[in-house]
Amino acid sequence: MTRSKIELGDVTPHNIKQLKRLNRVVFPVSYNDKFYKDVLEAGELAKLAYYNDIVVGAVCCRIDTSENSRRLYIMTLGCLYPYRRLGIGSKMVEHVLKYVHTDGNFDSIFLHVQVNNEGAIDFYKKFGFEIVDTKVHYYKRIEPADAHVLQKTLRPKISNGEIKIGEEKKNNEK
Repeated sequence: MTRSKIELGDVTPHNIKQLKRLNRVVFPVSYNDKFYKDVLEAGELAKLAYYNDIVVGAVCCRIDTSENSRRLYIMTLGCLYPYRRLGIGSKMVEHVLKYVHTDGNFDSIFLHVQVNNEGAIDFYKKFGFEIVDTKVHYYKRIEPADAHVLQKTLRPKISNGEIKIGEEKKNNEK
């Protein structure tokens, strides 16, 4: 019996059309040309996932510096339905976690998930993500339009002597 091979590869001008096709199939929203232009410049933050040399998934991230913190935003992370539950999504999340760990300067990782996508919510919770907010009418042209914000805190925020983790506040008593 041969073992299945899961690998991540760079997104290049030569394979960007595969990413576009994959995103059209996997996600209920469409992405504009600027999204794909930015992805081509994202380096390690954008990867195609290969299963036995076939493109079956992709992850695309960007660095977000809003809210007085440096966060990694997962714009898309998806896999074709027949290839789910084979470790491909986990491999992509592990790549993201390794990236932020190696960099060492991120406060958190976050993403939006449609409120009815329980499979995705459960998947991210396995990696320590928590629902920290719900954005009403986040999506246009799809139902339900609301999205949960899932976040994995890497470094607690410190302000006014308090450590803030997600929505919780804990006194810093050192």
